[in-house]
Amino acid sequence: MAEGAEAFIIVNNVSKMFGGSYVLRDISATIHTGEILGLIGRSGAGKSVLINMLRGTEEYRPDAGSVIYRFNSCDACGRLDLPYPGKECGMCGAEMEIKEVDFWALDEDDPMRSAVRRHIAIMLQRTFALFGDMTVIENIFEALGPGLDDKRKVERSLELLNTVNLQHRVTHIARDLSGGEKQRCVLARQLARDPLLFLADEPTGTLDPQTADLVHDTLVKSVKKTGMAMVVTSHWPKAINAMADTAIWLESGEMMKIGAPEDVTNEFMVGFEPSKEEKVDIGQPLVKIRDAKRYFYSYSRGVVKAVDGVTIDIGEKEIIGLVGLSGAGKTTLSRMIAGLNVPSDGKVCVRVGDDWVDMSVPGPEGRGRATQYTGILHQEFTLYPFDTILRNLTVCIGINLPAELAKMKAIQTLMAVGFSRSQVDRMLYAYPDTLSVGEKQRIALAQVLIREPRLVILDEPTGTMDPITKLSVAKSVLHARKELGETFLIVSHDMDFVINCCDRAAFMKDGKMVAIGKPEEIVTHLTDKEAKVMMEGGAEE
Repeated sequence: MAEGAEAFIIVNNVSKMFGGSYVLRDISATIHTGEILGLIGRSGAGKSVLINMLRGTEEYRPDAGSVIYRFNSCDACGRLDLPYPGKECGMCGAEMEIKEVDFWALDEDDPMRSAVRRHIAIMLQRTFALFGDMTVIENIFEALGPGLDDKRKVERSLELLNTVNLQHRVTHIARDLSGGEKQRCVLARQLARDPLLFLADEPTGTLDPQTADLVHDTLVKSVKKTGMAMVVTSHWPKAINAMADTAIWLESGEMMKIGAPEDVTNEFMVGFEPSKEEKVDIGQPLVKIRDAKRYFYSYSRGVVKAVDGVTIDIGEKEIIGLVGLSGAGKTTLSRMIAGLNVPSDGKVCVRVGDDWVDMSVPGPEGRGRATQYTGILHQEFTLYPFDTILRNLTVCIGINLPAELAKMKAIQTLMAVGFSRSQVDRMLYAYPDTLSVGEKQRIALAQVLIREPRLVILDEPTGTMDPITKLSVAKSVLHARKELGETFLIVSHDMDFVINCCDRAAFMKDGKMVAIGKPEEIVTHLTDKEAKVMMEGGAEE
């Protein structure tokens, strides 16, 4: 804890129930100014629930306990600031007084309630809250709000974009950014608000480790520079150890341990042992790629070679990992295989029966013959929010089976992606918004597998998962391959996951495929820096 830190947020024995079950029970903690509190735990542990409770989201109102905010308050102009004694108002110069605010005891229309929320910034998992048609710098302008002249707006925006290493994307349209770049733009927008409390819910779950380290460093520096408080959630001990001053381990809504980050994360990881199931025989090629290219033209950068002369075969029943850092061309290549992007040159063919389908030929007699047998889990997946999980896995995606058979198939698939039977029983008639992001991610994977496709493309399937859940996903992929004869292409930065799951890995860099072989061998082809960041896990752009 920083010298001179003041108690800012006091969480006092809060509990919350959804559907008759506790998602948080008797949680207490004190968060100080200039302090980062790290929350670690598996999917569904209650981390996101606590984050949203601190944010003041009405659906997460505690059933018991209180959340106390301590602010410096200016009676003259209404300004709120961090609770340092004897501080003068930065707006009008009047003397400020420290006041305690019991947030959830305030009426919904109480002006103090809105004032508190205005001083809280949040980054949510896999949520890219940007104005898609605006440029990157215009997105930052919007976050800065009124009160700055044009010159200062530009200076502040460029300063923030430089902080998150996006200075080379200033004039790019936001929707054209990669996932990692969007996440960093969201971070810059939140920092532009000059918050007193920053809530970061898996802020680097969709980033490669190199970019994740940049974001971690940016957040830590921002806390130390401004004195704001931060609460960050993660499945990853490395992220908690790198950022947090204090850590809490949550398990099924219970606080298992609070203390020094390394002590907490070491205990959290006890019993984690990776394993790999027996392989199956790989069949004849199911996908053939020959000198495939995919070029774009950018006004500022000229010709962009997203995929540049790639040649590879993928065998039937093979699990192959497509690995590399952000911007390597992995997702673009996977979209070409799926028929979502057409090659600029070269060939991408997928076998259907004994016929080879050219994925550049449109229509039901062209690539449509292959796409109906291809399942894709996109990085930015969605579930139907107003339907139960059972309906999400059956009716909503067109599974036309008798009700009982559809239910049995849904149960089997959910268990295949790592849920226990008791968890399945709890969530089958639940709605997506009552589940954690990690749980929703595995349900999205189940949505793909329940169709029993022949070729499955998983774009960062483990981006926000804890290590234990990731192991379950690896096992579910191996089991699906063995039992259903499916072929998997896994786009990932996470070499640990690829090593545990894949038969081969193809390493891409600058649009080219620079090495193909066993996952363990690919590591030898990486630079020291690439090896370091990719062996620490991550997620696609």
